[in-house]
Amino acid sequence: MSLIAQLTRHKTIEALQTEAATRGDFRRVLGLWQLTAIGIGGIIGVGIFVLAGQQAATTAGPAVALSFVLAGIASAAAALCYAEFAGMIPVTGSAYTYGYAVLGEGVAWLIGWDLLLEYALIVAAVASGWSGYLQNLLAEVGLILPVWAQGAIGSGEGRVVNVIAAALALAVSWLLTVRTEWGARFNTVIVAIKVAGVALVIAVGVFFIKPENWHPFMPFGFHGVVAGAAVVFFAVFGYDTLTTAAEESKNPQRDLPRAVLLSLAVSMVLYLTISMVLTGIAHYSTLNNDAPVANAFKALNLRWVQLAIDAAAVCGIISVVFAFMLAAARIWFALARDGLLPRWFAHTHPRYGTPYRPTLILGVVTAIAAGVLPIGDLAELVNIGTLSAFVVICASIIVLRRRRPELPRAFRTPWVPLIPLIGIGFSIWLISALPAITWLRFAVWMVIGLIVYFGYGIRRSNLAPRD
Repeated sequence: MSLIAQLTRHKTIEALQTEAATRGDFRRVLGLWQLTAIGIGGIIGVGIFVLAGQQAATTAGPAVALSFVLAGIASAAAALCYAEFAGMIPVTGSAYTYGYAVLGEGVAWLIGWDLLLEYALIVAAVASGWSGYLQNLLAEVGLILPVWAQGAIGSGEGRVVNVIAAALALAVSWLLTVRTEWGARFNTVIVAIKVAGVALVIAVGVFFIKPENWHPFMPFGFHGVVAGAAVVFFAVFGYDTLTTAAEESKNPQRDLPRAVLLSLAVSMVLYLTISMVLTGIAHYSTLNNDAPVANAFKALNLRWVQLAIDAAAVCGIISVVFAFMLAAARIWFALARDGLLPRWFAHTHPRYGTPYRPTLILGVVTAIAAGVLPIGDLAELVNIGTLSAFVVICASIIVLRRRRPELPRAFRTPWVPLIPLIGIGFSIWLISALPAITWLRFAVWMVIGLIVYFGYGIRRSNLAPRD
């Protein structure tokens, strides 16, 4: 078999649909609202409670709302494409599985390898952001960690390791190992608390808006808005995490597309509203800190709101860690089940039915990353990986519509190829705004991925020819 033939070998849509109907690796325990809560949990978190304020202060000013709009356009176009695939191929693996069916094994491997890094670093970055809010809350009752334990090296003088962020990563990995439905129920409650906290910020904040804080609206110019969009994009995806739980959904072909679109729609409305409120109640230059939303209300002497926000953030950001660690473990499981990584990882727990080996390893790895890496570096590296996956997904919809127009689809992306092309164009545009060091780090990870694939996966894949 030629190298090109090996790289482009793929699973058929029909084979994947059969696998989804007959496999019993996971227990089907998730309904529409639990899936939607995973999506909202993956989207709303550090973006609202941390990045919106920090990017307003450093890159976009009050126009950070426009940064969310630009990032949201790319994300919405990709969400429509994800929804079509989710209804058609309800198999664990998300973009990796979709790429396998349309573009072949070589591209699918790169997507899966990319997603592994992306999801793991999101867990680390979000855990880091969560730590800042919990430390704020603890400080209110007189509990202050030693300086060395407050954050990663480079995040402040005297800081060495973010102990709280590392502890969160380990705790969530344990929860996901024990039982998926327990974690999903816990996550649904946490998401409700988080949304209530965001609603409180909006409801109270509108009475303290000073329009003069919005002037100048674009202090760093349009370039700053684009640079901000390239970072806050970190905050407007996450719905893809719910598609990795396809084999744990009770009715995946009906519920997955609905959950993808519903979770993004709710989240974008909240993001745009809170961006305007936050930059209206506080001058953008004051928002570059670990807990900008809570501190903005503290400056207004609304301590009860500050404490409520801290509590909502502490509860709510956990759901982001939950969503992305769930997704990372299932991507890892799917890669191993297909033979591209050692099959030792593709075993579910005999009692709990969870992919416990990848989950526990991810808990340790993300705990180390959350403890020692600053949040800004993590967010930029995450975004280039996600945007690259979005380009592939949008392109795959165009290819599949031409190759297999007759396939039944539970949801159809409207205005193809226009919507996918918008997703591709905006994603490439946002990638171009990321720093050169981010490109270099991403390139190194992709080279490692190619070495693993050609050294191991290409010969041991389920689709590799057998002697």
